[in-house]
Amino acid sequence: MSNRRRAIGAGAALVAAVAAGAVYVQQSSSSAGLQSSSSPARQAAFAAAAKKYKVPEGVLLGVSYLESRWDTNDGLPSVSGGYGPMHLTQVSAASGRGVEQGGGDDYGTAAAPKTAAAASDPQTLPEAAKLTGVDAAKLRTDPAANIAGGAALLAKYQRDAHKTLGADPAQWYSAVTRYGGSSWFADEVFSVIRSGETRTTDDGQKVTLAADPKAAPAAAKDVSAAAATDCPASLKCQWIPAPYKQLDPKDPSKYGNHDKANRPAQQKIDYIVIHDTESTYASAVQSVQDPTYLAWQFTIRSKDGHIAQHVRVKDLPRHAGNWYINSKSIGIEHEGYVAKGTWFTEAMYRSSAKLVRHLAATYGVPLDRGHILGHDNVPARAMSAVSQMHQDPGPYWDWAHYFSLLGKPFKGSTTVKSRVMILPNYAKNKVAYTGCDSAHQSAKCPSHGGASIMLRTKPSKTAPLVKDVGLHPGSGKATMSVYDHSARASTGQTYAVAGKKGSWVAIWYLGQKAWFYNPKTNRTAVAAPGKIVTLKKSAQIWGMAYPAKLGVTPPADRVAEPLKYTVAAGQKYALLGSETGEYYHAVNFDVSKHVLVKDQTKYYEIQFGHRAYFVKAGDVTVSTVA
Repeated sequence: MSNRRRAIGAGAALVAAVAAGAVYVQQSSSSAGLQSSSSPARQAAFAAAAKKYKVPEGVLLGVSYLESRWDTNDGLPSVSGGYGPMHLTQVSAASGRGVEQGGGDDYGTAAAPKTAAAASDPQTLPEAAKLTGVDAAKLRTDPAANIAGGAALLAKYQRDAHKTLGADPAQWYSAVTRYGGSSWFADEVFSVIRSGETRTTDDGQKVTLAADPKAAPAAAKDVSAAAATDCPASLKCQWIPAPYKQLDPKDPSKYGNHDKANRPAQQKIDYIVIHDTESTYASAVQSVQDPTYLAWQFTIRSKDGHIAQHVRVKDLPRHAGNWYINSKSIGIEHEGYVAKGTWFTEAMYRSSAKLVRHLAATYGVPLDRGHILGHDNVPARAMSAVSQMHQDPGPYWDWAHYFSLLGKPFKGSTTVKSRVMILPNYAKNKVAYTGCDSAHQSAKCPSHGGASIMLRTKPSKTAPLVKDVGLHPGSGKATMSVYDHSARASTGQTYAVAGKKGSWVAIWYLGQKAWFYNPKTNRTAVAAPGKIVTLKKSAQIWGMAYPAKLGVTPPADRVAEPLKYTVAAGQKYALLGSETGEYYHAVNFDVSKHVLVKDQTKYYEIQFGHRAYFVKAGDVTVSTVA
C-alpha cells in the first residue's frame, strides 16, 4: 500500500509499541497468559462471569469467540492492542502514524500522510479494571479475570442502553454491537450463537457454545452501508472513495491515486492480495483519501471486521509493489502490524474471508495459495526490487484458519513424496524471531505460534539458513528477523521435494536445496500431489508475465527483467497457475490513452522461494506427481 522501505538485513525499526509495551516485550513464555492457580477452567470461567454480571452465557461466549476464538494468546496483545479471550484493549495514544510502508517500484515518492493517533476507540481494559476492581496486569494475563472484565463491560453497555440484564440473548443486540463496534460484529456473534461452536483453545481448554437457534434479534439497519460497493449486502461495507485526480493541470502524467480500468471485461482478475496496514484503521482510511498517495480496494477494521471500500474492483489501484500483479489483482488491507502484537481478531478473519469468498466466486479467482497471496508473496519485477518488497501480513497471519473460513481447508497425507505443502500446527509452531522490539532489534520476539517454518542448508537444526542474494545483496545471509522471509516457507505454500533424510525434507527454493524438520510427532508439512515444472538449462525467472513485444515504453519502475538467481537444469518447482502475456499501459490521466497489450506468450506461475514467480512455458517441462 505505501512506502515502507525497511532495511531488513540491518534490522529495521518497529512502529511504536502498544501502551503495555513493557509487558509485551518482557513477559516470558513461561508465565504470560497462564491461568493463576485460583482460576477455574475456561468453560467454568465463562459460566461464573456470566452468572456474576447477569449476562447470558451464550452471549458472553459468542462475543469472546468473535474476538479471539476463546484463546489466551499467551497474554500477548493482538495487532490492535487487545488482550485475552475478550480482547480487552489498551492502545497507546502515540501508536500508529502513517500506513503500511515500502516496497516495490510503483509507489512513487509520496510519503505517508502524517496522521494523528486514533484516540476515538474506547480503551476497554482500563474500563474493565474499574468495573471489576482487578488490576490491568491481571486482566491482560489471567483468562478468568479477562472474561469477567468482558462480562462487566457487556452488563454496563446493557444498562447504558436502558435494558434489563435478562436471560434472553436477543435482548442484548445493542450491547454486543457496542462491544464489538458495529452491527456486522453483532450479526456474526448471533450467527455463532445460533449455530454453536466447540473447539480446543491454544492452551488446551475445550470450550463449547451450545447452539441456540432461537437467538435471533431484530438487527438494526446500518446506515453506513453502501449498495454501490462490490461487497455482498450482508457485510454492510462502507463506501469511502479514493480520489482519481489530476495533480498538475498542465501535466496529465501526474495524477493519483489509482488508475481507471475495465476489469474483468478487459483484464481477468487472477489474484487477491492480503495486506496489513502497519497503522491504525483510521490512519489507513485517511491516507487512501489523499490524491497524492496510493490506493487499494478495501480496508478492514480489527475490532469488529468492518469493511470500507475505496476503489471499485473494475479499477486498478497501486497496492502490490508489482505493476503486473496490480493490474491482475484486488488489494485488501487489514488493520494490523507484522510485529506490533501477535494475533489478528476473529472478527477480522471472518469478515475478510466472507469478502474474499464473494470476490473469488464473482471473478473466478482460485482459492489457493497461488492466487490468494500475502503481500509478502508478491514477486519483485527485477532483482534490484527484491530488497524493497513487502513483508506483510507476516508470520503471525494464520493461513490455515483463514483458508478454513474460506471453505478450502488445507489437508494432505503424511507420507511426503514429490510435492509438499507446508502445514505446521499454528499454536505449537513457535519460531524464535527477533526484531519485535524497536529498541533491541536482536532480542527475541515474545513466544507465539505462527504460520512459517525456517529453511536450512543442511538437515540439521544448527545448519545455516538458506541464502537469498536478492533480498540480501552480497552475502545473501538470511536472519531470524520477523521481517526477513528469505529463509521461510509459509502455511499452504507448495514446493517440489528435492530430498529426504530421516525426519528432514529438502525442497527446491531460490535455486538451492532448503531443508526443514518434519517429525512424525509434530508434522510441519503434508503431501500435496499436483503439477511441478522442471527447469531447462535456458530457464529464466520473471516477476511479471509480459507479452514478448510491448509496442510501448513502460516507465522504468514497470520494466520486467529476469531475476538473477542461479538456477540449474533439472531443478523442480511447484506449479501454481498459468498466465498469458499482458501489459496495461496507464501513464496518463486521460483513460482514452491507456493501452492494453496482450499476446499468447505463456507463463507458468511457480513457488520460487517465499514468493510466487513466473517462468516461460518453453523454458520448462510440466509433469504431474503423486
